[in-house]
Amino acid sequence: MLDTQARDTFRFGEFELDLTAYELRRAGRSVRLERLPMNLLVMLVERRGALVTRAEIVDRLWGKDVFVDVETGVHTAIRKIRQALRDSAEAPAFVETVPGRGYRFVAAVEVVTNGDAPGPSAAVDSVEPAIANTRAGLRWSAALISGAVLLVLIAVAAVWRWPNAVSPSTRVTLAVLPFENFGGDPERVYLADGLTEEMISSLGQLDPEQVGVIGRQSMMVYRGTTKSLADIGRELGADYLLESSLRAEGGRFRITTKLIRAGDQVQVWSESYDREPTSMLGLQQELSAAIAQQIRLRLSPDRLDALARRQTRNADAYDLYLRGRTFMNQRTPATTLKAVEYFERATVLDPGYALAWAGLAEVHAASPLNGDAPPLEVWPRAREAALRALRADPNRAEAQFAMAYVNWMLDWDWAAAESGFRRATALDGNHAMSHLVLGHLLSQRGRHDAARSSMRRAQALDPLHPLGPAMSSQVEFQSRNYATALENARRAIALDPEFWIGHIMQGQALDRLNQAEPAIEALVQAGRFSGQNSKTVSFRGYVLAKAGRTAEAREVLKTLQTAAGDRYVPPYAIALVHAGLGERDAAFEWLERAYSARDVHLIFLPVDAKWDNYRDDARFVALLARCGFSR
Repeated sequence: MLDTQARDTFRFGEFELDLTAYELRRAGRSVRLERLPMNLLVMLVERRGALVTRAEIVDRLWGKDVFVDVETGVHTAIRKIRQALRDSAEAPAFVETVPGRGYRFVAAVEVVTNGDAPGPSAAVDSVEPAIANTRAGLRWSAALISGAVLLVLIAVAAVWRWPNAVSPSTRVTLAVLPFENFGGDPERVYLADGLTEEMISSLGQLDPEQVGVIGRQSMMVYRGTTKSLADIGRELGADYLLESSLRAEGGRFRITTKLIRAGDQVQVWSESYDREPTSMLGLQQELSAAIAQQIRLRLSPDRLDALARRQTRNADAYDLYLRGRTFMNQRTPATTLKAVEYFERATVLDPGYALAWAGLAEVHAASPLNGDAPPLEVWPRAREAALRALRADPNRAEAQFAMAYVNWMLDWDWAAAESGFRRATALDGNHAMSHLVLGHLLSQRGRHDAARSSMRRAQALDPLHPLGPAMSSQVEFQSRNYATALENARRAIALDPEFWIGHIMQGQALDRLNQAEPAIEALVQAGRFSGQNSKTVSFRGYVLAKAGRTAEAREVLKTLQTAAGDRYVPPYAIALVHAGLGERDAAFEWLERAYSARDVHLIFLPVDAKWDNYRDDARFVALLARCGFSR
């Protein structure tokens, strides 16, 4: 428990941390901060000047009995705090890193007593509130989000109907800013995020030929931003911005949405809707009728019906789905387990919930890469979930993507995977991840120019997502353009300095450019931010071996082999270190083990430069053929 006096406000620099309102403010304006980073900021400020260890943070935020990827979970929370405070890790004004130990809040703090009003101790003390304690909210959350999405469709229709708007033949780009949660209720902060994500996803399917929608990851960068709408519009290349808020007033809920032209900040359209929680389902029908009237010449009845059927009608299942999405997006072993739990619970409540099945398939299929999960264990689960998603709704882009992802990562049926990704992009041209993974697959099949085209499309849809330039780096690496690969990796790191995939892309490019020491340092950073993912550890061992630091490389090899006695370690990781040491037979022995384990890292073999001197070996050729990669 934190020694938190809920009636206190802490002032530091131009910021205020108000525990009564559970709010961080800058110059009187609310700065949005998610629950975990907010709780960690409270902890640091309360213990200002003192070292707060990583172990203490994990115990406080997640509890002793919950597995947490310390190096990633804590770093992510710290990074979000620094973003909110506009702080720098190199020259900290607020949060100082104590290498190898933890963190310290170093700014001077003024404590102001707010009075006797009770503070949000439950919000501070409960990192993840029990769903059972929020049933009243769950009864209306799904309907609220569904209705709000349809409300925004009216706004988009105004783009064509407004006299000064663009012509109907012109494609416009729309940026959905994160919902602002008025009142400071932390449970509604979570709901506001759900509103934002669902609006982006649904609006992306409105009419991709006419409306482009900026992706979620790029938009979440602007949570709590003080940037002007003009600046945001320029940064994203957006024609229109959607600014929305959620407020609870006397037992009723108000959604307010404004459509703003980015070029001159003219408010094109605005509307507010008030509803009691028990009447939210009626709002959906009302908004559907309004949309049909507004854009009947733009949307077919089938498209309107598909948008209305996108989400479950079960409010509890929808809440679980949103929680699953939140954890899946963090891409760590601990959050992967939580995502699986929430998606599974959602499908129990609604067995026909295509999006929940698709999320479950995707998180299972990605877990061998993100968390070193055993492929033979997750493969059948991922495939079954993807099939259930397709049976529930074969015309849902997310369902097609999930099946294609399983085909690519686990089935090794790349023709089927390419077909599935293309089907997903046809159903939803704004589905950035489908374009991104399609580009990766095309590059693995040796079609690098086509891959670049897909990557450009993905980055145009989600320009501030670091995964875009990171995967573009992978494409350039696989096509042997190492300088360009390095440039893209550095772009990814610039977008998110703690994005481990960017660091590993930087490391592999530097290795090919014969810069061993910078490569090793990049891989050290990648390991730190990934929770020592096997890819980062083994690749560091490979580079050490090539650099002649044989003893250190063998120490890495020993570490991997020892760990393999307690848990699944991808055999490819050990094979790679042997390859760096020049131990060809041992490398092949472990590649064979990787094949038996269905190690997903083998998908990189056809184009990975690290294996170029093995390509004329009959054993390597035979291995590619058995995997099906040489077809």
